[in-house]
Amino acid sequence: MTVREVEHEITIAAPAAAVYRLIAEVENWPRIFPPTIYVDHVERHANEERIRIWATANETAKNWTSHRTLDPEGLRITFRQEVPAPPVAAMGGTWVIEPLSGARARVRLLHDYRAIDDDPDGLAWIDEAVDRNSRSELAALKTNVEAAHAAEGVTFSFEDSVRIDGAVKDVYDFVNEAGLWEERLPHVARVRLEELSPGLQILEMDTRAKDGSTHTTKSYRVCLPVQRIAYKQVTLPALMTLHTGYWTFREHEGGVTASSQHTVVLNTANIARVLGESATVEDARDYVRTALSTNSRATLGHAKSYAESRR
Repeated sequence: MTVREVEHEITIAAPAAAVYRLIAEVENWPRIFPPTIYVDHVERHANEERIRIWATANETAKNWTSHRTLDPEGLRITFRQEVPAPPVAAMGGTWVIEPLSGARARVRLLHDYRAIDDDPDGLAWIDEAVDRNSRSELAALKTNVEAAHAAEGVTFSFEDSVRIDGAVKDVYDFVNEAGLWEERLPHVARVRLEELSPGLQILEMDTRAKDGSTHTTKSYRVCLPVQRIAYKQVTLPALMTLHTGYWTFREHEGGVTASSQHTVVLNTANIARVLGESATVEDARDYVRTALSTNSRATLGHAKSYAESRR
């Protein structure tokens, strides 16, 4: 049985603890790994977890499950794929983050793997794929961790909620059936919904602003009946470099609480062009929050009317 062990490394201009946190806390992954749409915990114990990852690949999306062991003291994260794809028989590895100074860290990415039946052609294929992917992943990690660390001051999250006297399935269906939003929501001018596989969607739509203008957005959505719909916007308005979010549906006595959560990173380079030379980061934050919240509250309001009318 031939087990190959390889190592790649890169230096990142951010403190080691910040790099570890961004990799360890999977809710950050849509910020630091551009292909990642959403990551969900399947199981979670003290320092052991199973995570399900949805990510884009060549204009489509896929998902898989990995097991991880976290070592916050040693700044190490060990991972293993649960169901490797042929020609891989087994695949695992470790992230090792080493402080170089208070503001710089070395990130080492270790892999161990073997090919099905020890096939030499299969092993050569895996060698090439791991080398290519590790180099590109570490380069992207450096770029995006440095950007995420620098952008902490222009990154913010918020949530809107509404209580609904109706069935949770009806509320969930209203948000899940986004292909009908053009006829159900006044602020949606055009919509195109594609279901890549059950629960995995591409949503493209034109949304009307208060001034009558429209803008186009495109998102990948992960739908987990009847609890959560998570999304990552891949076509963004000028004032944002990142927009992720999720809709949640919590059933309780007396009905349902439906919520819309947003996480945004502002594009500070466009503030003056969009809002005027005297506009501040705080102005941009207020503008973006108001625009997103207005649409979320409108959608939640129509979902409430829909669900309550079906009681």
